[in-house]
Amino acid sequence: MAKQKNQMEKRNNIKERQAEFRTPSGIVVERLYESGNIENLDYERDLGYPGEYPFTRGVQPTMYRGRFWTMRQYAGFGTAEETNERFKYLLEQGQTGLSVAFDLPTQMGYDSDHPISRGEVGRVGVAIDSLEDMEILFEGIPLGEVSTSMTINATASMLLAMYMVAAEKQGVGPDKIQGTVQNDLLKEFIARGTYIFPPRDSVKVTIDIMEYCRDSIPKWNPISVSGYHMREAGSTAVQEVAFTLADGIEYLGHAKARRLDIEKIAERVSFFFAVHNNFLEEVAKFRAARRLWARTMKERFKVVDDRACMLRFHSQTSGVTLTAQQPRNNIIRVTIQALAAALGGTQSLHTNSFDEALALPSEEAATIALRTQQVIAYESGAGDTIDPLAGSYCIEALTNKIEEESIKYIEQIDKRGGMIRCIEEGYINREIEDASYRYQREVESKERIIVGVNEFTNVNEEPVEIHKINPEIEAIKRERLKELRSKRDNDKVKVDLRRLEEAARGNENLMPFIVETVRDYATIGEMSMTLERVYGRYRGSGKTATG
Repeated sequence: MAKQKNQMEKRNNIKERQAEFRTPSGIVVERLYESGNIENLDYERDLGYPGEYPFTRGVQPTMYRGRFWTMRQYAGFGTAEETNERFKYLLEQGQTGLSVAFDLPTQMGYDSDHPISRGEVGRVGVAIDSLEDMEILFEGIPLGEVSTSMTINATASMLLAMYMVAAEKQGVGPDKIQGTVQNDLLKEFIARGTYIFPPRDSVKVTIDIMEYCRDSIPKWNPISVSGYHMREAGSTAVQEVAFTLADGIEYLGHAKARRLDIEKIAERVSFFFAVHNNFLEEVAKFRAARRLWARTMKERFKVVDDRACMLRFHSQTSGVTLTAQQPRNNIIRVTIQALAAALGGTQSLHTNSFDEALALPSEEAATIALRTQQVIAYESGAGDTIDPLAGSYCIEALTNKIEEESIKYIEQIDKRGGMIRCIEEGYINREIEDASYRYQREVESKERIIVGVNEFTNVNEEPVEIHKINPEIEAIKRERLKELRSKRDNDKVKVDLRRLEEAARGNENLMPFIVETVRDYATIGEMSMTLERVYGRYRGSGKTATG
């Protein structure tokens, strides 16, 4: 006993780099993890086996020994033709799924020729105004064979309808197409701001899509509950898990109120997480999120079928961690993050390009990002065994701590009346802003080192050649819209829009009406303005401007 005491005193007197080590979530990192750190861990209850409840070790029994995660590269810029070329290039390079970025006017429900769209058309994503653009976007790409993810929210119903009809024109029925539409409006009110309608009306349309996909597009994931953007806005890993799952709880609560079969709906609910630089915390985060969601489904929603308890997720390396200074360092950051996603058990992964702090990705940068995934998959051996870090005292302790801290947040959200109420009252935004402020203070004080930013800055690098957007894009899009409106049946479009407005006023599921309106080549702006007359356009802080 005396010997152990002397050893402990010796260890406590050893000088270290800093007085205390913490993850970005504020979790204390112990000097050494031992069995005592996880003495309450029960293997069957807390870990189990891959493909089995509570899915801590993964959602598939073979994980990457069966097949690798879907390798996606997020792409979209300029016109549909330009993005179509990039899609084909990435597929030729070995990408296994498409991921579409849309420009801000498309996201906000404005046509490319609307005055408010000036300066934004095709800048941060592809400009899509109508079914015609969607047909061009996927020309020559077999929609019955590829899986497509679309990062779209406020206009998700319209873009999904366009995708479905474009596939039909290729001879691919709705029962054959596979993919995901983000359709997560709650996080838009927290982190991104690309909403159109007020929160409760937005959630109503979200549930419309979930119901329609259940009945008509069975292989499609109708929602990707997204923590990614909250993390990009400054949340911690713990907040990302807690707020993302709380959003999922809110959506399923509304689906249940609509008397939808929760077990059936939950099987197609997917999630979307960021991957940051703190490697061990990120791996543990994914394991904690899977376990907490599984337990939530069993205990809160009384789900019986284990398949409806699986948290299936797409992940993306972090845009906010990329630096404009010494941008080639970002290749290493993305590699670390991608490896964390793989070891955390992701089903789908996008790796950011090293030049994204400067501009949209160049072909070279996008190829390096894709090759990063391929090297990890085919050369590292990381996917040869399932959940290889399981049993690590450190990983299991961090997994437990992240779950424990996330539960505290979810309980607080419940007490405050649920996620919509917390968003309306500003609680979620305040928590994220406080976390972001603390992190920035750590960077500015050099308590947290960012290589090339606040330390190791004396490097002269060759400039990076960046991707440039065609300056003529707005003129091209205005002309295309003018031509479209001259050749389509405008009387039919007027009838379609009137029926859509009536359906919204009658609180019907909007999807069948949107699909028919899309078929007749109505534009996103026309459909959005029609719904705006019913719901109004949300201005934030509880303000809604009616049409």
